[in-house]
Amino acid sequence: MPQITKSNEEFDVVKYFLQLLDDDKDMSSGIAAIKTLLMILEKKQFGTIHILHTTMREAVAAMRNTDLSIAAIVSAGELFCRFITLSLDDKHMEECRQIMLNRGKIFLTKLQNSRQVISQQAQRFISDGCRILTHSRSRVVLKALIAASQNKKTFHVFVTQGGIGNSGEEMVQDLQAAGIDCTLILDSATGYVMESVDFVMVGAEAIVESGGIINRIGSYTMGLCAREMKKPFYVLSESFKFSRLYPLNQRDLPNEYKYSRKHLNDISKVHPLVDYTPPAYITLLFTDLGILTPSAVSDELIKLYM
Repeated sequence: MPQITKSNEEFDVVKYFLQLLDDDKDMSSGIAAIKTLLMILEKKQFGTIHILHTTMREAVAAMRNTDLSIAAIVSAGELFCRFITLSLDDKHMEECRQIMLNRGKIFLTKLQNSRQVISQQAQRFISDGCRILTHSRSRVVLKALIAASQNKKTFHVFVTQGGIGNSGEEMVQDLQAAGIDCTLILDSATGYVMESVDFVMVGAEAIVESGGIINRIGSYTMGLCAREMKKPFYVLSESFKFSRLYPLNQRDLPNEYKYSRKHLNDISKVHPLVDYTPPAYITLLFTDLGILTPSAVSDELIKLYM
């Protein structure tokens, strides 16, 4: 774990990262990771760009060692480092650091507004009287549904329990608090409910190069069912979750994405936390970069990393 000293004070990367998430329960782990990297940039003096890259990689590695889902941490960290270090040739290191700080703050501000952008894009797809199926709890889906309700639209949301934990129950409580009609259902009731809904709307922990998604376990089953019953399957996700992974099936997902760190030594009897939904089962992706088809994701990734 990198520890950064300034004025005899130590900066603990993991402690700061976890504190951000504890202080704001609505914050994504990706945003918390970017805020942590930005704080490192403010506190640390770097002799070279190479040292900066090394320090950033160590910080991301430290955050990955927590029991949180690492997908958003990895993709957000990579994009942040790529964005702040573009075109810094022939400049003094301190000048570079100030440029990177300014870029980092612009990048963070843009991403913090991404849920609002996605929410607005989704509004024309949520019609009065429609019935929506969503999986577990997604902050960006919740924001889109609340915005639709505030626009005087009435609709009903079916929320799956979402496997391990009580995330589905939390989603239902949030929806009820916003005055939205909703029903909590078993994950195994997805097929039963699917025929009566108009579309599926889910979040994502990561969007991979193929246009598929990594999301809470059960998303793949929902995608299969939606395709069989000819229901649109919409994904709402921020662009910092675009990941340079290209899985072909469930086995291709790295184990550290699928299991908590404490279980990695023996996964034979452990329930996976996420699964991979291939692009063939996804209708559209709503992102802060625009509404995309799955095939357009690779083009956007190229633009992000050019």
